Amino acid sequence: MARGTDAASEENVSTKPSKTLETFPNPNPGREYEISFECPEFTCLCPRTGQPDFATMRIRYVPDRLCVELKSLKLYLWSFRDEGHFHEAVTNRILDDLVKATGPRRMTVVGDFYVRGGIHTVVTASYEKAKRQGKRREPLPAAQQAGSPEGRGPTRERRKPEAGN
Repeated sequence: MARGTDAASEENVSTKPSKTLETFPNPNPGREYEISFECPEFTCLCPRTGQPDFATMRIRYVPDRLCVELKSLKLYLWSFRDEGHFHEAVTNRILDDLVKATGPRRMTVVGDFYVRGGIHTVVTASYEKAKRQGKRREPLPAAQQAGSPEGRGPTRERRKPEAGN
């Protein structure tokens, strides 16, 4: 039986490489959980020789408010196929682009590149969102610090341990 196609849906479904990463709202933003992807068909070109480089990209992240949509991730990774990149640069760029798109709590991207010239390269790039801190407190003037002769707090004497004790 032939499968029918909907012309409207065909227009919205891209099968071309794209640098656009789409997101959707995290369905459980109050819970910390990890999402992992393994993308074993990543390719780019060596910027020196033009030869293809193959890798497995491993992406792990703890989402905050947004999650990355998988088809857009696939097309995004595919977009590197005809571009020259050093392993270190492309791994860090993927991390930067994913962090910019999703704003995760934590994310790690591992580029596990196949052996080239007898060398197996693994590049790991990580990001962690800065923890929110309360209002920054300025240090107290010396006269108000606890333990100071001018202050009101108790003074504690510190002793060095004696040798042999």
